[in-house]
Amino acid sequence: MASDSDEGKERLIEDVRPSLRKRIVVERVLDQLHTIEDDQKEQIRQKARSAGDFEAANHLISAVLRKPHAPGWFQAFVDALIHSGCEYAADFIQPDNPVDPTVEAENDYCVKLIQILYPSLVDMKTEVVNLQCFAKELITQDDFEKIKTITANDGNRGGARELLRSIVRGRPGWFSQFLEILRVTEHKDLYELTGGSSDCDKTVGKLPSLKDEPMESEAAAGSQDSPKFMVISSTNEPPEEQDLYQGVSAKSRQLPDSVEPSTSDPVEVTGGPEKDDIVLRDYQMNVAGPALEGENIIICLPTGSGKTRVAVYITKKHLDHRRKEGCSGKVIILVNKVPLVEQHFNAEFQPFLKHTYKVERVSGDSQLKISFTEIVKNNDVIVCTAQILENYLERANTGEDEGVDLSDLTLIVIDECHHTQKGGVYNHIMMRYLKQKHKNIRLKKEQKKTKPLPQILGLTASPGVGGATKMAKAEDHILRICANLDASKIMTTDLGQFKREPRKSIQTVEDRKEDPFGDVIKNIMNAIHTHAELNPTFDLGSQSYEQWVVQKERIAATEENPKVRVCAEHLKQYSEGLNLCNTIRMRDALNFLTEYQEEEKKKKKSPDAELVIKTTETEQFLFDLFEGKKEGLKQLSEKPEFENDSLSKLRNKVLHEFTSREKARGIIFTKTRRSAIALSQWIQENPKFADVGVKAYHVIGAGDQSVVKPMTSAEQRDVLTKFRDGEVNLLIATTVAEEGLDIAACNFVIRYGLVTNEIAMIQARGRGRAEDSSYTLVDVKNSGVAEKECVNEYRITMMNKAIDKIRTLKQEDYDRKIFEFQMQAIMEGRMRMKKKQQQQMQTEKGEVKFSCRSCSKHVCTGEDIQMVDVHRVNVSLEFRKLFIKRENTTLQERHCDSETETNEYIACKDCGQRWGSMMLYRGIDCPSLHVKNFVVTFNGKKKTKCTSWSDLKMRFPDFNYSEYAGQLGECSDEDD
Repeated sequence: MASDSDEGKERLIEDVRPSLRKRIVVERVLDQLHTIEDDQKEQIRQKARSAGDFEAANHLISAVLRKPHAPGWFQAFVDALIHSGCEYAADFIQPDNPVDPTVEAENDYCVKLIQILYPSLVDMKTEVVNLQCFAKELITQDDFEKIKTITANDGNRGGARELLRSIVRGRPGWFSQFLEILRVTEHKDLYELTGGSSDCDKTVGKLPSLKDEPMESEAAAGSQDSPKFMVISSTNEPPEEQDLYQGVSAKSRQLPDSVEPSTSDPVEVTGGPEKDDIVLRDYQMNVAGPALEGENIIICLPTGSGKTRVAVYITKKHLDHRRKEGCSGKVIILVNKVPLVEQHFNAEFQPFLKHTYKVERVSGDSQLKISFTEIVKNNDVIVCTAQILENYLERANTGEDEGVDLSDLTLIVIDECHHTQKGGVYNHIMMRYLKQKHKNIRLKKEQKKTKPLPQILGLTASPGVGGATKMAKAEDHILRICANLDASKIMTTDLGQFKREPRKSIQTVEDRKEDPFGDVIKNIMNAIHTHAELNPTFDLGSQSYEQWVVQKERIAATEENPKVRVCAEHLKQYSEGLNLCNTIRMRDALNFLTEYQEEEKKKKKSPDAELVIKTTETEQFLFDLFEGKKEGLKQLSEKPEFENDSLSKLRNKVLHEFTSREKARGIIFTKTRRSAIALSQWIQENPKFADVGVKAYHVIGAGDQSVVKPMTSAEQRDVLTKFRDGEVNLLIATTVAEEGLDIAACNFVIRYGLVTNEIAMIQARGRGRAEDSSYTLVDVKNSGVAEKECVNEYRITMMNKAIDKIRTLKQEDYDRKIFEFQMQAIMEGRMRMKKKQQQQMQTEKGEVKFSCRSCSKHVCTGEDIQMVDVHRVNVSLEFRKLFIKRENTTLQERHCDSETETNEYIACKDCGQRWGSMMLYRGIDCPSLHVKNFVVTFNGKKKTKCTSWSDLKMRFPDFNYSEYAGQLGECSDEDD
């Protein structure tokens, strides 16, 4: 007859049977288990060979539970699991320390992510990863040998499959270690795919050969009546019993019941007609269709094709329908730049909607003094910068102040939605959306109330390829944007007769036959090299040279070498001066260098006459060197025959545009704020430009990252208004004006020595909105813009091919990929938050507080804890007053030869809760804490998973033996 103790152990095993089945390696456990008859073992082994470990483990557990039990049967099973490398399985049947369900759930989440990414992970370099996993004890010796054998016999992918099966059986914590192994073994793509950050190791991709990626002809253009657009939706919901991680349905991407429009005609309007009806072209109506039915979509149309007008139409129909149904609607239009708030409000949403709905705009520049929450409550349509919405979503999340919740909104329009990627504010907003969406799926299965979410409408002219050099990566990039926006479709179409492409030309430049100005600067730089004993191997002024100088400056600062450090600082400025004289006038380059020298000299002059700031010998050498060459540079800068060829090409192009057009209006994009200002001055001071009616001004960014004084948002708006009205007809701009600026009369665009990526290229040339527009690229020495432009053209072709390939995906394949990317994004967000909290805990140890698990008494903080080998000890006098010592009866002997001995445990003086053990370390009693016996809080919030110190991820200082022993000695002397 089974004892009560046996019955309790049987129930425990039955309760965790599903968890055990996933983590038992049957063959190895059978080798260690001697309470099962040999014939039963053989049957179980045959089951493992025919059906796998998961099925065989079920038979093994049943055999263990079969009565009558041999003496010690339970402990024999536990020992067999531990000795066979299935420690985590053994953890599940430890009655005194059961596995925390939250820990198990998170571990299962990591396993599911590995399963999702399995097709990509099997391409790893198995031998290298296998060795690292074994070294980090993620796998056993048996696993290691088995993976080696499979790799040798079945190839790399076969070994990788076995490796992945092995690591997921480990104790929690294996995922972060595996992630680190992928990073150190140079699996950059897999590291990022599984959640690692790409910020630390960005490289510029090499343009692949056309042989590697054969070009396909573009899809034939259809008529307006039969446009091409991709429809990516699903009508099949996964079976109810299917796990959340095994499928995704389009229904989960649809609006909740309170938001989804009905099938009735959405065109009917309650509340009277608009002053001006919104009339869409056929291609615009085609791309708007799914959004009018309540679906989340991305509209991808070229610049100037009326995406914003489509968004206004969808907004109006959305609000009309909700009003007809007796529900209120709330629409927010998000933009990423302040000037676009005014543009969208004044040019599109306000004119068409003001007679029927309340429309308002908000940005950091707004004069409205009431809270954003009140503006949302009191208006139907709000145009705002994305950061404002994110700030108020966070307020609602933290409960610190009245904020805005996603459930308050019924439609979000995201302008330039290709920015919905890692780190961007758009992505922060959509991550909140995706988390709630997947929570809603779980709540729905549990038949609980879900939270309504708004419809999403994304607008873009180009999703780009994300720096991809291969088609598969380009597809993944676009699919990731679709996933981030929860888009069931990406709508694109042929514009037919409305398609406009600007005339494109590239102006190449020739090297100067003579460059005496640049030669003088190079002579100065070489003199500095000699003085600082530096030997550069790169061309002066090149990008490689600039990187070399920056590296030298950092090393010198670290090594406290002021001579090399200050020389490197000056070399960096001279290198910039060389680049400037290749881009703008020599006099502008000289002014830049003169201003720098004057600022450096000012640092050596104190406003206090009694205080003397020392000028070092090297600094004086550098000042004298420039002063000796300054006059010669000035004389050379006044000789136009020595100016760079790029300026000549730019002058000729601008003059041609203004003499060949009846009303010319254009934009010159340039790389830096300094060059934008200098080019504006050059044009304003040149009478040839004035003679043909050029009225030029510059517009630069409002951020303060540059040494050049920024423009305020009001100044930007003033210049853009003058450009729109024709008071300014030539705008010299940095990339701040590339996206979204909508000037219908703009008829030429020039990119002057500036090429970034394919998205910026599409955006820049799209600023030319008028008929017969032109787009010109003017090369600048050392810029490589002509070559980069070719790369961007290639990437645009690749992007279009990738979109076409995505359109051909089967619906279930698209749904699976979208789901994978969404789950990956959520996991990445969790990992980032976890790392951020760990870093915060490390710097704020005093806010990490430990309380008795039984009576909740405050015990200590993270600042009180130190390390003795692998033990966390608290030797403070205050802590010693809080516990009592008891004999550890489980230790029969005291091993005096051990450096750290334990023969007592410590317990709470108030309630008797065990806290840890008393160690004798080199003659000193050191209370060692076991974190599982405490409730841990950080900034007042409980940490739910603290069963071992590894869960806390904090580094504590080593125990200072000599200091503490000295303190004890002083106390002893006082007692004597």
